[in-house]
Amino acid sequence: MRSCADGHHLRAGRPPRGVGNQLVRAYLWPREELAALRSGLGGHLSGGGGRSRELRAHCLAFCSAPTRHHTAEDGGVFPALAEAHPELRPVLDELAHDHRQVGELLSRFQTLLDCLIALAESHFTFEEKKLVAALDGLSAPLPDDFALRDLTDI
Repeated sequence: MRSCADGHHLRAGRPPRGVGNQLVRAYLWPREELAALRSGLGGHLSGGGGRSRELRAHCLAFCSAPTRHHTAEDGGVFPALAEAHPELRPVLDELAHDHRQVGELLSRFQTLLDCLIALAESHFTFEEKKLVAALDGLSAPLPDDFALRDLTDI
């Protein structure tokens, strides 16, 4: 007897009952994460929103899940379905194509994030070199958003 990740047991190669429902339940979490990410990102980009650590956690958790899930489907679930239900092969091919597109988008997201980080670091360094002395000489109080006090412990 082998144990499945969700606690069901496989006997003599038979899958547990309700595996299709497990897929529906499994997709509840990414749907919620995407909704939270979309609303959180909109708030952050417009200058509002909560602490960025929560948004980072949502993003990191979500970005790793599709790769793991799609690898399991493409490497095990889909071949088993194709063998048991040959009529599903066109559907499985389309889903595998979607998986490749998701992978490509996640890769592009990583590239964009790397570019954003490089640009931000360059911007920070340049601004620090050119403005710190002049800012230190100002006597007027600066807005809280200048120091991002709600996002830092400063």
